[in-house]
Amino acid sequence: MTVSGLELSLATVLLLVLAGFAAGWVDAVVGGGGLVQLPALLLVPGISPVQALATNKLAGILGTSVSAATYYRRVQPDLRTAGPMAGAALAGAGGGAALASLLPEDVFVPIILVALVAVAVYTVARPQVGRATALRWQGRTHLLVALGLGLAIGFYDGLLGPGTGSFLVIALVGVLGYAFLEASAQAKIVNTATNLGALLVFAVQGAPLWRLGLLVGAANVLGAYLGARTAIARGSGFVRVVFLVVVAVLIVRLGADLL
Repeated sequence: MTVSGLELSLATVLLLVLAGFAAGWVDAVVGGGGLVQLPALLLVPGISPVQALATNKLAGILGTSVSAATYYRRVQPDLRTAGPMAGAALAGAGGGAALASLLPEDVFVPIILVALVAVAVYTVARPQVGRATALRWQGRTHLLVALGLGLAIGFYDGLLGPGTGSFLVIALVGVLGYAFLEASAQAKIVNTATNLGALLVFAVQGAPLWRLGLLVGAANVLGAYLGARTAIARGSGFVRVVFLVVVAVLIVRLGADLL
C-alpha cells in the first residue's frame, strides 16, 4: 500500500492504525499519547525524524480537538484559564518547532527525566492532590502563572513532545490547583493549541506526510472520543491512576534512552 509516497505493508498500516487509536485514548485521559504514536511512526521505512514528528502532530491535533470538544460539552472547563494558556502554548510550540532540527535531544532528556521522577513522587506522596479543585491564586496572578506554564510547555512540545499532555495535567493540578478531571479537560484545549502551533511551522517546512497523518489521525480521533468519555465517566480518581501509569512508562522510556 502506498501512503504519502511511502510503500507500506499491510502489517505496518495496521500497526500505525492501532498505535493511533491507543495514543488517542491515552492522550484523552491524561496525555502522553505521543509515547505510543511517535515511536510507531519512526518505524516506518524511509521516514525522517522530523517527518515523523510533524506527522505525529497532524494526527495528534485531530484527536486532541475531538477530546477537547467532548470534555467541553460534559465537564465545561474554565476557559478563562484554558483560553489564554492555549494562546501562550501555541506561540511557545511554534518557537520550539522552529528549533526542533537545530538542538540535540540528548541535552534535554536528563532534565525531563528528573522532572518526571519528581512529578511521580509528588503525586504518590500527596494522594489528596487533584481530587477536588482548590485554586492557589485568583485573578491576575492565576492568569500570569497559567500563561507562563502554557508558554514553557508549548515550547517543549514543539521542540520534543513526549509527555506534553502529562506535563500540562500536573501543572494544572500541582501548580494551579485543579482536580485531575478538570485539569485533563483544560489540558486537551491547550494541547490542541500546542499541536497547531508546531504543525503550522512544520507545514511551512513541508515536513508532514499528510495522507499518512490523516490515516493515523482517523484512528486517533476514535480513541480520543472513547478515552474522553471513559475519563468523564470514571472521574478524577481514575485519571490520577492512569496519569501515574503514563508517567512511569515515560520514566522507563527516557531512562532506557540514556543507557
